[in-house]
Amino acid sequence: MTRNKPTAKKRRLAKKGKEAKAVPSWVIAKTTGQVRTNPKRRQWRRTKTKA
Repeated sequence: MTRNKPTAKKRRLAKKGKEAKAVPSWVIAKTTGQVRTNPKRRQWRRTKTKA
């Protein structure tokens, strides 16, 4: 990818990066283990985005 990215694309990539995080431990504790996985979880090598 180019070094100089358009600002709009940079913002979309940042959003996708934030979405790809794990579920916080306090959420798992609060829901007594009901919520464990993040359905939007993504690994940068395996699944590409349409950003």
